[in-house]
Amino acid sequence: MELDENKLHALLGQVVVEMGAAANGPLITIGDKLGLYKSLSELGPMSAAQLAKATETAERYVREWLAAQAASGYVEYDNVNDTFFMTPEQTAAFGDKNSPVFMTGAFYAITSLYHDEPKMVEAFKSGEGISWGNHNKCLYCGTEKFFSPSYEGNLISSWIPSLSGVEEKLKKGAKVADIGCGHAASTIIMAKAFPNSTFLGIDFHDKSIEQAKLKAKASGVNNISFQVSTAKDLPGDGYDLITFFDCLHDMGDPVGACAHVKEALKADGTCMIVEPFAHDTLKDNLNPVGRAFYAFSTQLCVPCSINQEVGLALGAQAGEKRLKDAITSGGFSHFRRATETPFNLILEARP
Repeated sequence: MELDENKLHALLGQVVVEMGAAANGPLITIGDKLGLYKSLSELGPMSAAQLAKATETAERYVREWLAAQAASGYVEYDNVNDTFFMTPEQTAAFGDKNSPVFMTGAFYAITSLYHDEPKMVEAFKSGEGISWGNHNKCLYCGTEKFFSPSYEGNLISSWIPSLSGVEEKLKKGAKVADIGCGHAASTIIMAKAFPNSTFLGIDFHDKSIEQAKLKAKASGVNNISFQVSTAKDLPGDGYDLITFFDCLHDMGDPVGACAHVKEALKADGTCMIVEPFAHDTLKDNLNPVGRAFYAFSTQLCVPCSINQEVGLALGAQAGEKRLKDAITSGGFSHFRRATETPFNLILEARP
């Protein structure tokens, strides 16, 4: 077999980029935990010694960390003054936790993937699933930390207003269920914005519900309750709004979940389904966003679904067509794409 040297060199160059990205992952969470990005973005330009002093860390480690970050393009280096600083764009991605594009949370979740690699090896051999609750604990805080900035930046300002008549109901006082609420980032955001409405957050992962209760208490909201439950066991009926945030594709029986949700809604109720952005064909998803979501999907979403009844395993790149098929098969008559972001599809379903 004869090798094309140009293609080989291009591939090896890409692999070196991947090695650097993989090796820098822990440095991103370290920088976040120790406040290195935050301090540099707020106080820079700074030397390594100045940043170390400001964050009460060891200068030699900070100097090497800064070099890695500069080589990655995550911070800037001033060769003349031997100082480092962050651009507004770098700050938005790494230094400002309130930014809608704050990205560090993804790397906490990625940490869990490496811990759980032996489980995935066995899953590939057996074809069996892996429960969401059977992953390394880094996954749960990472998932919340990754999704929260986008929810904070979009949920109240654009996603809910894109739904027909829902914002008005929430302002007056509506009954809402948030399915697959996790640590309740989405639930708390909605409850704060609409104090006249009542919210029930459910999740089948008991440890997540424990954290959700703590976070809701810390936030000071008192119009939320929580319960350990699957979507198909959602208690009660007469809901004005039921939401799925980045979780419908993880379910073993999304059709059954939608069927139960439809019956739990009022006749004029609405179901909002937030899903990872995807096109309907594989060829159209072969891009950086699709690549990241396929990687998470292989190790988290598909195993989670397979571990449950039916195990439909839609995956995180299901696309609007397959999602529509599942949702309308659950009995919903009205379906539309309400809005979108580069990372999410926001879908509206009504009975």
